[in-house]
Amino acid sequence: MKLFFLYTIFICCAFFSPLNAQPKDSLNSGKSTKHAIYSDARKAIVMSALMPGLGQVYNKKYWKVPLILGTLGGITYWGINNNKQYKYYSTNLRAENDDDALTINTTNYNSAQLIIQKRYYRKYRDIAIMTGVLVYLINVIDANVDAHLKTFDVSDDLSLRVIPFSQFDVNSKLQTGLTLHLNFK
Repeated sequence: MKLFFLYTIFICCAFFSPLNAQPKDSLNSGKSTKHAIYSDARKAIVMSALMPGLGQVYNKKYWKVPLILGTLGGITYWGINNNKQYKYYSTNLRAENDDDALTINTTNYNSAQLIIQKRYYRKYRDIAIMTGVLVYLINVIDANVDAHLKTFDVSDDLSLRVIPFSQFDVNSKLQTGLTLHLNFK
């Protein structure tokens, strides 16, 4: 248990300690770069929120636009179709249960079967609405993330090497751990 606790502390210290991967440039304060990145991200969010896919066009990720619009179009069709069926079975259920002779049930279902059909289509209409909202939010989040990662360096010179080590301390107890070597260009 103590060894697990020590490993947990080691991992937390290794990953959550502040690292300076690149030296500070004395000529560039970085504020203008940060402001430009955040304003670009805000612009991408607003554009994507106003019209799905527009934030991806702004970020020059054109291949995502047909996926977003196709998904939203399919979900919209699914939701509209389920809503039509829900209204159809609701109207027939009302016609089945009222005492008016002028309204008739146009289906071959009885009242219990109409309730089942009505619940089925209401359930999938609601799922379509929730899925559409989820896809819309993912669209906005994706535009934000793409805008923030525009300046991220993905060159081949970035590497990480993990080297295990072990040594004995003063009391002849074995100490083990990991050495992380980060290489930047």
